[in-house]
Amino acid sequence: MNRPTTHIQSGHPGPRTRAVQHLAHRWIRDALATGDPAAGGGSFVCSPAGLWLALAAVAAGARGATAEELRALLGTADREAAPAVTAAARELALTGALGVATRVWARVPVEPAYREALPDVRFDDTLDPAALDAWVRGATGGLIERLPLTITGETLLALVNVLALKARWERPFDTRRTRDLPFTDASGTTRPVATMARDVPLADVWTVDGTYVVELRCTGEEGGGEGGGDGARVRFVLGEPGAGAARVLPAGWADRTAGARPEADRVTVALPRLALRTRITVTGQLPALGVRLATSDAADFSGLSPEPLAISDVVQEAVLKVAEEGVEAAAVTVVAMRAAGAIPPPQRLLHLAFDRPFGIVVLPAAGDVPLFAAWQADAPADPA
Repeated sequence: MNRPTTHIQSGHPGPRTRAVQHLAHRWIRDALATGDPAAGGGSFVCSPAGLWLALAAVAAGARGATAEELRALLGTADREAAPAVTAAARELALTGALGVATRVWARVPVEPAYREALPDVRFDDTLDPAALDAWVRGATGGLIERLPLTITGETLLALVNVLALKARWERPFDTRRTRDLPFTDASGTTRPVATMARDVPLADVWTVDGTYVVELRCTGEEGGGEGGGDGARVRFVLGEPGAGAARVLPAGWADRTAGARPEADRVTVALPRLALRTRITVTGQLPALGVRLATSDAADFSGLSPEPLAISDVVQEAVLKVAEEGVEAAAVTVVAMRAAGAIPPPQRLLHLAFDRPFGIVVLPAAGDVPLFAAWQADAPADPA
């Protein structure tokens, strides 16, 4: 995993944070919240940060109109994208218990300047599916067993990004308070689910445009590597009845100073244990995000390889588990490339009961980059 050498800026979100937030907002609003079949029952978990890191790393090799199209979505492309990707990955890796890694496998030559511009990315001059699966399994601690994409003879290059988090709550939930309570899903069906409970400091609860935000912090000890680092922050967001993911989730990465304090003297939460896993074929969603040239025969990735390449597939698999002890999350994002010109294959006591559809946003120790975003629309699956 990459080791951090720089520090996240404090205060207002910087351009990279804003770029990931912009991607997150568009992705959820224009694709994930519109009934994507990958999210059965309306629930999903995704990694905006993982998708941004993978696409921006590929965009570092884009030129001309292809680069301009990607820049409009990502905030960066062409030669300036590589240092932005390196800085962003190193900043995120400052969060204890969070692993960040990107790797490239290629059957075609990769431009030396592209390799040199991404010093933290390992390049492999073979494309062995078994090796990819083994790396994914190791990098995610077994949360994701294999690459969420089948490598074929037409795959000439695969860029893979991994984010993996395994962290304990600073204040774990008392298992003795966990009991079955009703949860009403997006269709109106109610059934009992295992629900945790605890008090939350008033300072860690606020509202943004009618959406409640509860922030729980993790320690930076487990899996944080050298020096540990500060722990992640997990925000649970509960909108008004009937409010959907596109409206509710952005409150999870909004500046907390803009939120309003609840009128209460004490806050308790009832939060379901849950396990979410989603595989999202992003390729078919790219046109809705404004990316068309990169997947066409007119794509220009001449800064990446002397061979003409186009994006054939963008796929992400993400998993999120929430329990009394802490949170586990992982995302694998793969951008696969084919030969350009080929035909692509045929994509006052305030009690907050999270007992209806709600969102979850995992943030780094500092800054408001949405590492993971999830929407629990159906009855949660118990991770136990």
